[in-house]
Amino acid sequence: MSVDATLPYDDANIFAKLLRGEIPSRRVYEDDHTIVFHDIAPWAPTHLLAIPRGSYVSWDDFSARASDAEIASLTRAIGAAARAAGLVETGYRLIANIGRDGHQEVPHLHVHIMGGRALGPMLVRNDGRA
Repeated sequence: MSVDATLPYDDANIFAKLLRGEIPSRRVYEDDHTIVFHDIAPWAPTHLLAIPRGSYVSWDDFSARASDAEIASLTRAIGAAARAAGLVETGYRLIANIGRDGHQEVPHLHVHIMGGRALGPMLVRNDGRA
């Protein structure tokens, strides 16, 4: 199910439940504004998710409404988690899917941190080439 980035925040989404402690997570980093945890269905040897604790649907929503402290926290959390996972030397990818065309599946801003192997091209071009 894709989500439109303009939709209101849904308190029943999986990340909202995780933040409330209703479902477990394997956390690798947390502070007052952000948590980073292992994805339950990884697409790479290392696949973490970074989410703000606040109720933000998308990057657009977050960048418009989040405090400077929340924005700094998310940025620093991603860096700290990547360093702790040993991804810096070989490289890693950050992905934030936003809205229907970006194939966002959960209406809570989340950034995928993936690495641990060569990840290939970012997208396939319209002409089918990588």
